[in-house]
Amino acid sequence: MAQLGVSVLFAGLPVGDISAASAWYERLLARPPDMRPHAGEATWQVAQAGWIYVVADVPRAGSGLVTLIVDDLDATLAELADRGIQAGSVETLGSGVRKATVVDPDGNAVSFGQVPDAGGS
Repeated sequence: MAQLGVSVLFAGLPVGDISAASAWYERLLARPPDMRPHAGEATWQVAQAGWIYVVADVPRAGSGLVTLIVDDLDATLAELADRGIQAGSVETLGSGVRKATVVDPDGNAVSFGQVPDAGGS
């Protein structure tokens, strides 16, 4: 199958109140947005070629899903808890991937996953 030639991922999450959402994502990501393209959008670079943006879009608010793969899920969840953000229980999928999900004030699901290493741990 031919590749699409994608070089950057820019994933959006629709929210009802951009101010409240921006504050929550600042807490989630432990920093202010990297960019505010306009009054109704805030963006964070979360990987070299990966961005998340929240955008004011009341009709679609709360319908977003995004998963961020991290090196150490337990450490990430502990950091989130220190910032007052509690994740749901950790699931282990059939592939061995472990994941946990947090939900923003609008209901968008932000999951954090950890892929098993080549050694199978």
